[in-house]
Amino acid sequence: MRILGIALVAALALAGCSGAKVGDSSGGGKGASCGTLNLAVNPWVGYEANAAVISYVAEKNLGCKVTKKDLKEEVSWQGFSTGEVDAVVENWGHDDLRKKYIDDQKTGVAAGSTGVKGQIGWYVPPWLAQAHPDVLDWNNLNKYAEEFKTSESGGQGQLLDGDPSFVTNDEALIKNLKLNFKVVYGGSETALIQAFKQAEEQKKWLIGYFYSPQWLLSEVKLQKVKLPAYTAGCDADPEKVACDYPDYDLDKIVSKKFADTAGPAYQLVKKFQWTNDDQNLVARYIAQDKMSADAAAKKWVDANPDKVKSWLPAT
Repeated sequence: MRILGIALVAALALAGCSGAKVGDSSGGGKGASCGTLNLAVNPWVGYEANAAVISYVAEKNLGCKVTKKDLKEEVSWQGFSTGEVDAVVENWGHDDLRKKYIDDQKTGVAAGSTGVKGQIGWYVPPWLAQAHPDVLDWNNLNKYAEEFKTSESGGQGQLLDGDPSFVTNDEALIKNLKLNFKVVYGGSETALIQAFKQAEEQKKWLIGYFYSPQWLLSEVKLQKVKLPAYTAGCDADPEKVACDYPDYDLDKIVSKKFADTAGPAYQLVKKFQWTNDDQNLVARYIAQDKMSADAAAKKWVDANPDKVKSWLPAT
């Protein structure tokens, strides 16, 4: 019995140390009343803020065992069919993924709005918008292409994008608007933030993909470039896009298996809603103040008991 006990402890220790990703078994025992919540975490800090607070409440209030999995967007949806991913808690549109996984494969279902409103666009640092206000109209961008050139963009102006997996129409926009620019991928949200901070501090020419909500916008007032107005269907053909991005009502997508359980974790995810300001505050705790996800979530949860109570399953 003693040997068996030692072996069991060792096995549990190893399980606790292993990273989770789609392709691993979801593992995990049962929480006090909730079971296991397998939560995808996509690579931007606003999403991390959502996941941090949902995870904290699931564990502390509902007794769930939460397994977070750092995944790109489409890979997260792929996990619905196996049960390896239960929930995506900040979805930016993705009509293509909705059709594939909700309409056709029927492995995912919509779980309502997060309450957060999203916007994607092209931005420049404040100093540049003040010095050259006409740069905020896309019709004038070719006039300044030479100023935006970098070693990565060759003889064209650089349009800086982030992670290639993010929702972006930028290459098609440049082509269809006949702009003398080239998309250069910085590789991550962090790279975008650092580039815009540096451009403002050092008065460098920079135009790039950015979005709100994002905590940086409260510190560096990036200015949005006006692109041709979005109209319904103008982005239906990815190759022919020549319009701005739509406004997004960021929502939650869960696996059908998870929704069908209608358990406490599903009810929490479905009821979870907060504001852009809420998300930016927790994101700032994580990205700027270097707090752990749990510490950031605890700080916000302790200050917002009424909001948290509204997410909890009826008892």
